[in-house]
Amino acid sequence: MTVGPLLWTRAKRVRRRAAGQGPSACVRAWGKSMAGSELTNVRSPRVKAARRLTKRAFREQDRRFLAEGPQAVREALKLDGVTLELFSTAEAELRHPELITEATLKGIPVHRASGEVMSELSQTVTPQGLVAVCGLVHVPLEQAMAGTPRLVALLAHVRDPGNAGTVMRAADAAGADTVIFTDASVDPYNGKCVRASAGSLFHLPVVIGAPVGAAARHLKERGLRVLAADGTGKRTLDDVDLSGPTAWIFGNEAWGLPEEILAEADDVVRVPIYGQAESLNLATAAAVCLYSSARAQRVP
Repeated sequence: MTVGPLLWTRAKRVRRRAAGQGPSACVRAWGKSMAGSELTNVRSPRVKAARRLTKRAFREQDRRFLAEGPQAVREALKLDGVTLELFSTAEAELRHPELITEATLKGIPVHRASGEVMSELSQTVTPQGLVAVCGLVHVPLEQAMAGTPRLVALLAHVRDPGNAGTVMRAADAAGADTVIFTDASVDPYNGKCVRASAGSLFHLPVVIGAPVGAAARHLKERGLRVLAADGTGKRTLDDVDLSGPTAWIFGNEAWGLPEEILAEADDVVRVPIYGQAESLNLATAAAVCLYSSARAQRVP
């Protein structure tokens, strides 16, 4: 998307007005400059260009995606060159002035949007008033595995975006080195997946489109033990030494991991159920496995 010279001029003017006066001055200056400039037409080229990013085909074509909500926007802004433009309602500007300030000072175009326009861009029932257009952040497998990785999450045939995003968040919290989405898994740039990651998409290397077999072999070559988390496993987390570098394969919640993927693993491990629950959902089981590895690797 090409940003018109008027917006760049406005951003420069705001920075000059606010120079040396702190974040609140910057927001006030921005508010004055935006007076009468609110986007209200849902059919405007700018809104349509952003709206199309809700579809995977257009995300891949434009190499952009939407990050919605203050947490996602905050984390996106921390990475230089990732946030390309920001849409904000007047109410959101008042609730999150620090985000408007940061975007403005970085020269990122900020567009004030009406409630109707924000509803068009948002993929939630109750929009939070902030949507950023971001460049794709995934990296090649070889780049993600550079260095000495000790903990990796590999999502195989995981189709639910909420589960996938929560696994990313758990992997980030457990200190994982990377998350790999195989070629049959959900798009990590899916709006629900981005929201469920709570900003973790911007924290750790993410690989997409890797074939399971090739990824598993690469992990083994890098010295990681590949474990498949599956309810059919004969051994439980209590029986396995997790102190070494480990890669966990997590599968589809509905039907688990197929035999051909289980065959790629060094071992198949299940999470023990001590109570009467039938099972754990994917995101919960993944968090237990990842934290078990993280703890074992940190115990002296």
